[in-house]
Amino acid sequence: MKKFLIKVNGNQYEVEVEEIRDGVLPVPSAVSSAHPVQAPAVAPVQSQTAAPAAVEKKAVITGAVGATKITSPMPGTILKVVANAGDSIKRGQVLVILEAMKMENEIVAPSDGTVASINVSKGASVNAGDLLASLN
Repeated sequence: MKKFLIKVNGNQYEVEVEEIRDGVLPVPSAVSSAHPVQAPAVAPVQSQTAAPAAVEKKAVITGAVGATKITSPMPGTILKVVANAGDSIKRGQVLVILEAMKMENEIVAPSDGTVASINVSKGASVNAGDLLASLN
């Protein structure tokens, strides 16, 4: 058996793996096992249903939802909210900075307008397609 430390989505796991030799599988009781070093915030199987609830808890909804909806292009974490509800913005102006895959992604306004609502806050986890902001 070999032990490894594996980091997945910021959670570290200690994994014990048995090598298969000569095509012979190990006895089922000795099959590899994973012991979390740090408990994950959301179990991988539940991530699609549990993550939106986490976003709703952290979301800061300001005003009514506008006509133009800006959604997250990928899953990630909100690093910074640049715009506020009521701000006049120009096309290409940064609204939110989203960290995904260790990269900072600027989410920009698709058109000129007024920010109707900001639907996330700093530190919120979002999935692809989640509403970040809306414009009028």
